[in-house]
Amino acid sequence: MQSFKSASILRRLLQNSRLVSHSRSFCSVSTNALVDESQSTVLVEGKASSRTAILNRPHALNALNFSVVDRLLKLYKNWEDDPDIGFVVLKGSGKAFSAGGDIVTIYNLLKQGNLQDCKDFCWTINNLVYVVGTLLKPHVALLNGITMGGGAGISIPGTFRVATEKTEIKNLSNLIVKEVYQIWPVHEVFATPETLIGYHPDAGASFYLSHLPGYLGEYLALTGDKINGAEMISCGLATHYLHSAKLPLIEEQLGKLMTDDPSVIERSLENCGEIVHPDPTSVLHRIETLNKCFSHDTVEEIIDALESEAAKKQDAWCVSTLRKLQETAPLSLKVSLRSIREGRHQTLDQCLIREYRMSVQAFSGQITNDFCEGVRARLVDRDFAPKWDPPSLDKVTDDMVDQYFSRLTAFEPELELPTQQREAFT
Repeated sequence: MQSFKSASILRRLLQNSRLVSHSRSFCSVSTNALVDESQSTVLVEGKASSRTAILNRPHALNALNFSVVDRLLKLYKNWEDDPDIGFVVLKGSGKAFSAGGDIVTIYNLLKQGNLQDCKDFCWTINNLVYVVGTLLKPHVALLNGITMGGGAGISIPGTFRVATEKTEIKNLSNLIVKEVYQIWPVHEVFATPETLIGYHPDAGASFYLSHLPGYLGEYLALTGDKINGAEMISCGLATHYLHSAKLPLIEEQLGKLMTDDPSVIERSLENCGEIVHPDPTSVLHRIETLNKCFSHDTVEEIIDALESEAAKKQDAWCVSTLRKLQETAPLSLKVSLRSIREGRHQTLDQCLIREYRMSVQAFSGQITNDFCEGVRARLVDRDFAPKWDPPSLDKVTDDMVDQYFSRLTAFEPELELPTQQREAFT
């Protein structure tokens, strides 16, 4: 996966493509409950030939709300159209890059019957992910600290992703801050544990997870397990690795560059980069067993394979993985597996359009209320005893899964992306 972006960015940067001119009219700052009205939620630093956007909600681990993603989207479009700006840098303030979307706010909106603001947030962040992935200028994401869900979505599709010893990606897009502090050390987080709250990997996750080696993407999507900076560079989620103490140096060097040439930026990153290898306990050293189990077509077959391996070899990793799967929503497991499998054969825009449908279905509660129940149990009431509906895999019907992937009604617009103005991200 490390190279899947580089060829695309080089190809796009050599073209005189038209810039984005079409976008949806989003809710105004004054009416959207996911909005933090202060412009200080995203700070901007001007450099010689670049701009740096700084996610600035450190008290919330830079969780993404509407104002953050809306401001970033507008900034990126303006910077892309400015001939004096050669490239863009994105980083977070404090101990996190970004803990993902603000799902507790989404939960509260849904409890108030305000589905529209939730849809506007999803619409905006998916457009931002697409713009990052198809940006006509190089994009450098400094992933120092917690990087989860939507935080991964607005960085992984970009040209360069720099990991440090403080980086770990978790796939519970959108864990609440206190939960992050209690479950994982703050200095080490990348993951996508959406299935733990009755949700699914979103913000382009079905695209980048499906491009990982073997069936690692299925494993991360279903279990919500975390990986660290060394593992990210090894599997291709990151393009460069350096010690966090070198970040001020690399930021200084990037700030002095007068270029829009990705090869020049890459050499600067490589000058400070380090060679690292995954720890002996890393899941990447279990890739053979992982592939054997997670290559199956259904969640039931995956679980059977894990149980068989655990029984035959007394494999502690298989036992631990089974335990993680038992904590997740049964319907989310099946929906997430299908999402990753479809992502293997889709472009980024196709994945985002499909994920938007899935998110609307999850938030609407027409199939199940698992999302609200998962957030309630894990993040609000914190009883850690969600009552999933359906409660077990054998109760999940094909119709339930199919509905997540069905086109929205005639009265519900599909996600619109500026695909006519940009080269498809494959």
